[in-house]
Amino acid sequence: MAFTYIFKRVEKKYMLTQEQYEYLTQAIAPYMAVDKYGETEIRNIYFDNNDDELIETSLKKPTYKEKLRLRSYGTPNDDSTVFFEIKKKYKGIVYKRRISMKLKEAYDYIESGELPEHLVGNIPVEIDYMIKRYRLYPKAYISYKRVAYAGINNPDLRITFDRDITSRYDDVKLESCSDGHKVLPEKTYLMEIKIPGAMPLWLAHVLSEKNIFPHSFSKFGTAHVQNRIKMASGF
Repeated sequence: MAFTYIFKRVEKKYMLTQEQYEYLTQAIAPYMAVDKYGETEIRNIYFDNNDDELIETSLKKPTYKEKLRLRSYGTPNDDSTVFFEIKKKYKGIVYKRRISMKLKEAYDYIESGELPEHLVGNIPVEIDYMIKRYRLYPKAYISYKRVAYAGINNPDLRITFDRDITSRYDDVKLESCSDGHKVLPEKTYLMEIKIPGAMPLWLAHVLSEKNIFPHSFSKFGTAHVQNRIKMASGF
């Protein structure tokens, strides 16, 4: 059975040093707890076309932008559940619409262009329309290690810490070894605060204590620019 998911929330990103990471994980401990999964590896295939239309548009920071990715949690096999996800951002609000399927089904769909018959509803249609409209295909592999926290009294408040962000433009498969180019320096963390509404006052104070401010960052966007430089230099 396939499951559909719809999210709408504000997401703020912050770049942290090792010292800031250690400070924050201690400071949020009275209010938040690590979720039941602990540290997980998240693997993604990002889609684009020959002109890199989606990511090039995104890098211009328009009012509206969208991307498509296929995601797994850990190293999948043919029968593992993976998630096709459309991520849209409009005026600072993030909308995510995704549907689950088996990895083999996802690869068969990418190869044939025919959605599995059991996938019904608006989200599969939107994904299929987006792929065909932009002529999308698997463009980049990006993985990272993530620890996610949820609010003890406010489970809608989530904070994630990502490290070891890795990109690859060949062998774009979720089940392959997670090696490739390191997008960020060692001991650098990407923190994302995800919440439907306003930030709690206690969290704002925690951030101001260490002069931690929002930082515009895209994993795919940064990897794309780095790969473009690499290709231009001939290496």
